Amino acid sequence: MTKATQQPPELQSQTNVGLHYQVAMSNPESHLFEVTLTISGWRSPQLDLKMPVWTPGSYLVREYARHVQEFAATSQGQPLTWRKLGKNHWQIDAASAEPITVTYRLFANELTVRTNHLDGTHGYFNGAAIFFYIPGQQHLPHRLTVVPPRDSWHVATTLPAVADMPHTFQAADFDTLVDTPVEVGEHARFNFEVEGKPHQFVIWGQGNYDAQQLIKDTQKVIEVESNLFGGLPYDRYLFLLHLSNQGFGGLEHKDSCTLNYSRFAFRASDRYNRFIQLVAHEFFHLWNVKRIRPKALEVFDYDQENYTPSLWFSEGTTSFYDLAIPFRAGLYDASAYLKELSKEITRFMTTPGRTVQPLSESSFDAWIKLYRRDANSDNNQISYYLKGEMVTLLLDLLIRNQHQNQRSMDDVMRRMWQRFGKDEIGFLPEELEEVIEAIAGTDLADFFHRYLHTTQDLPFDEYLAPFGLMLKPDNTANLPPFTGMTVKTENGRDMVKFVHYNSPAQRAGVDAGDELLALNGLRITADQLSDRLKDFQPGDAVHITFFHQDELRTASLTLAAPQPTSYQIAPVANPTAEQKAALNGWLGITHEAIA
Repeated sequence: MTKATQQPPELQSQTNVGLHYQVAMSNPESHLFEVTLTISGWRSPQLDLKMPVWTPGSYLVREYARHVQEFAATSQGQPLTWRKLGKNHWQIDAASAEPITVTYRLFANELTVRTNHLDGTHGYFNGAAIFFYIPGQQHLPHRLTVVPPRDSWHVATTLPAVADMPHTFQAADFDTLVDTPVEVGEHARFNFEVEGKPHQFVIWGQGNYDAQQLIKDTQKVIEVESNLFGGLPYDRYLFLLHLSNQGFGGLEHKDSCTLNYSRFAFRASDRYNRFIQLVAHEFFHLWNVKRIRPKALEVFDYDQENYTPSLWFSEGTTSFYDLAIPFRAGLYDASAYLKELSKEITRFMTTPGRTVQPLSESSFDAWIKLYRRDANSDNNQISYYLKGEMVTLLLDLLIRNQHQNQRSMDDVMRRMWQRFGKDEIGFLPEELEEVIEAIAGTDLADFFHRYLHTTQDLPFDEYLAPFGLMLKPDNTANLPPFTGMTVKTENGRDMVKFVHYNSPAQRAGVDAGDELLALNGLRITADQLSDRLKDFQPGDAVHITFFHQDELRTASLTLAAPQPTSYQIAPVANPTAEQKAALNGWLGITHEAIA
């Protein structure tokens, strides 16, 4: 039992309170869930109800209460007086009321893994986005009854069913209710076992997936991750997969996850690999962040932001493993794995915000930055997913080099699991650093200072060199001069999507959202821009014509030297015997085999 579900001493008087939610959806095309909360045994003159403002695993205040409508409170059919005390806070006068019945409808038309969606084909809801909690009473059991609109609709959830009560389930506490999504509708269902435990894919939507291949590859991912941590810490596991037109995302839970993926993205190998990486990422989270979690997330405060500088480990290290796990499972080879790492390094190196925002700050400010992107985001921030992944790569290489591949970040994960995860004890940042140092066998204070708390460049070559590898940027001789603006065609218009800070384009007055029209008086499109710029040299001044807030402008832009647009992990020339052995010990590959 986590501390989040322990009962405070001052709340002993409410131990006999019964909480029973019913979620109906009689008119699913309206996108309105009909929610009833019945509270029995309440003994206080007032009853406070709050709706969470965020959900664990997604670090943004989403204001779920904005979707609540037609709130009412009654007892024995008689209305009770109630009032709103805050954006997500309702208070009911409940003296002598038994039972108390709260009803409301909730709009659900946002198909993401962290919100709710209801239409004529299915209903999906997350606990934090639909249910109230009683402050101080989150430890109490919650019962849930789901009322499908049609007999053909089935309920998928990992909440334990209540015997002899159709579509009724029991949650040990509010945290469990929040952590267990519910999917209702007509689905494709695929059952399979791993290590003697039942697993299931429940898939909503049509797509071009191969169910047998999907199950086979998922089994391999599960086996690799189970082997890393020493077993599966659940009785059963559910993968909820929503297939949509252009969706992408995942949200982890202790014994399930929700995945959203593009319905026709399973045939091409690169896009299929991306899906398997998503599976590996969310499944890895059942250890890292659901059980091994920062102290700031040990007890969830659903009413406000929960700040931590350690998301670089909770999310970034998980991102490191979502590339490594499919490789270890044999779903792609070492050469492909290095290509995947190279893509991530390219994303990192081509994000100018890496020189502005330290990694620990990126984690702490997740609530106001990562999920609230704007035109300047790439200039002033770096994702803790991405840089956390890069820092984890360096740590893995450092540990492997120190111990001749006999230790790695795997040992860090296992020790964090044994020390914190099994008993769900939150870790402090310094405790995480202590574990990493103990596995590495060396003082890493300078490393943590430089790469967590400053914007100093990550020395990839220094950490790759012992393995006979280096980071190779693309040949800038083949690239056009640098303008600092990214242009894409949208609805027949060539729109500036991003402008690098202090770049030629920014100095010329170009902003994201401008429409590019001409280069030196001749019409230009996004597809033509790179090739046309090759006619010029760095230092040349060109004239660009564009619309800025509907005003036609022409400005002089002085071209800068080309900048690398991609980076590749490549073998060094003439690797030593030690380097060859180190690479083989890491990836089981020779330098000659790297494509």
